[in-house]
Amino acid sequence: MQIPRLHPDTIEEVKLRADIVDVVSEYVVLRKRGKDFVGLCPFHDEKSPSFTVSQTKQMYYCFGCQAGGNAIKFVMELGKRSFADVVLDLARRYQVPVQTLEPEQRQELQRQLSLREQLYEVLATSAQFYQHALRQSQGQNALQYLQSNRQLKEEIIQQFGLGFAPAGWETLYRYLMEDKHYPVQILEKAGLIKPRKEGGGYYDVFRDRLMIPIRDVQGRVIAFGGRTLTDEQPKYLNSPETELFSKGKTLFALDRAKDGISQLDQAVVVEGYFDAIALHAAGINNAVASLGTALSLEQVRLILRYTESKQLVLNFDADKAGTNATERAIGEIAELAYKGEVQLKILNLPDGKDADEYLHQRTSEDYGELLKNAPLWLDWQIQQIIQDRDLKQATDFQQVTQQIVKLLKNIANSDTRNYYVSYCAEILSLGDTRLIPLRVENLLTQIAPAAATYSKPVSAKKAWGGGKSLLPISDSSLPTERSLLEHAEALLLRIYLHCPEQRQMIVDELEERDLQFSLSHHRFLWQQILEISSGDGETKNFASLPNLISRLQDRFLEFDSEIGLISHLFHVDEKNQKEILRTPQVVQAAIACMDLVMLEKRYRHFLELWQQTDPEAEPERYQYYYQAFYAEKIKLQQIDRQRLFSITELI
Repeated sequence: MQIPRLHPDTIEEVKLRADIVDVVSEYVVLRKRGKDFVGLCPFHDEKSPSFTVSQTKQMYYCFGCQAGGNAIKFVMELGKRSFADVVLDLARRYQVPVQTLEPEQRQELQRQLSLREQLYEVLATSAQFYQHALRQSQGQNALQYLQSNRQLKEEIIQQFGLGFAPAGWETLYRYLMEDKHYPVQILEKAGLIKPRKEGGGYYDVFRDRLMIPIRDVQGRVIAFGGRTLTDEQPKYLNSPETELFSKGKTLFALDRAKDGISQLDQAVVVEGYFDAIALHAAGINNAVASLGTALSLEQVRLILRYTESKQLVLNFDADKAGTNATERAIGEIAELAYKGEVQLKILNLPDGKDADEYLHQRTSEDYGELLKNAPLWLDWQIQQIIQDRDLKQATDFQQVTQQIVKLLKNIANSDTRNYYVSYCAEILSLGDTRLIPLRVENLLTQIAPAAATYSKPVSAKKAWGGGKSLLPISDSSLPTERSLLEHAEALLLRIYLHCPEQRQMIVDELEERDLQFSLSHHRFLWQQILEISSGDGETKNFASLPNLISRLQDRFLEFDSEIGLISHLFHVDEKNQKEILRTPQVVQAAIACMDLVMLEKRYRHFLELWQQTDPEAEPERYQYYYQAFYAEKIKLQQIDRQRLFSITELI
């Protein structure tokens, strides 16, 4: 039966009482900006906040994906829930009396919609039962374990609602059925009891276990984790999947950690319940724990809602099982990590300890220092690859190289990939700097199919991108790089034409670096500009060239084919106006891009000479060419960083 239509008065009252900032804050970290609030949009992936919430208008809007609406629509869209379901949920939350247009259906409405409410209620009651049992004689061993073995103070035990499930087969079942009168179907749907295979009846899922409530982001108990205090297996037992609980979508202690994650702009993920509890007890309030499964993409996206810089540290055990868990977690989120959408670090504590063990012996400041110095996931991966390998042995060297290539192939960001190519080449050269260029060549040869957009210079060999210059000046070049260079040159020419005060600087920069325009139509236009200036008495005062655009247009009446490629440079629209208003940055970036072309040519030239020189016969010449091409490589790395930062922001 469908939910009866809600009375308009109920809907209006919910709209009045449900504050949108309060509602959205449960799912998005909001920061005050002026009279509004901003945060990362939950409806699409983004790195910079474009999601705004207006408390005065009671509306939200995302400038990135154009999602917008009121509090009701927000919850509907985020949870894929119906209008009536959301209104009723908000009505319960804000204590709004529910009226329907069909009074006779109210009883059915309450029955149909109360399932989730009853599940929350019975789980909260069970949590209280377990907490009470911990203080009874039967729970003394469990309490002693928490206080002595885990060294937890009373306030932490209470904050996390830790408890104890008695050993009897039907203790909780009878309490909830006979004393609290909950329907047996609700108990089963909550994952608290199971039907017996023989003889009928039910038995408790958790027996003789230390109980750890698992809560949702709002702090409501949705499941339990139970740890045995005996040799019973499994050591940890989680609630089954229910209407409220899904292991792959839930993180332990996120309700307590979300504010800490937001404040510190970093999230720490550990393996076990007690690792997370120990960190919170030590004042490290940005820690959460996975629930016995590999960290899922959904869990990661859930965490990243609360950190603007997307910093995530995995602190799993350093033993083999922990290392495997880390590898699985990286595998789940590798796509995000390779793209740079998450700043992933790996923390392995000394002597293979977990966070709980470590904090029994060291301070929270010590742990914080390790967090700060935790290596990026790629560094950790590389260390795992070379660990216990003898690179002087051919077999080990080959296997390590293959694994490194597999890792490097997937790095999308060119700056990151180039850094790690050099880093790995140094490792593989075993301290012999003469071998570094050869190792770089070898790695690039193998990653070339996946690194077609490699933005550093390349040689004429296939090893460096299939023989193509990656800052193209020919039709066979990559279109994205060609368009980047073309845009850079076009911007420089447009600034020269429309900003007379910048002309002298442009000419000086080109002369100082001995640069030419790479694209033929741009070279043609520049040649005409130089001829006009020469015709004006070889003036060096380029800013005073009168009627330059008009005179150029007159000249181009003779060149119909050329004018079509450059005529747009004689006009300035709104977009162009914004670009040339930033002339210092634009000139710098455009010059850098052109400089890169010439540097690449010199680099290839010296590299090829070095490769053709016999180090035994001509050691001095061999060393000279090596130093020459390596010097060009350093210049290229510096100029490329400048180019990538500036030009890509201008396009």
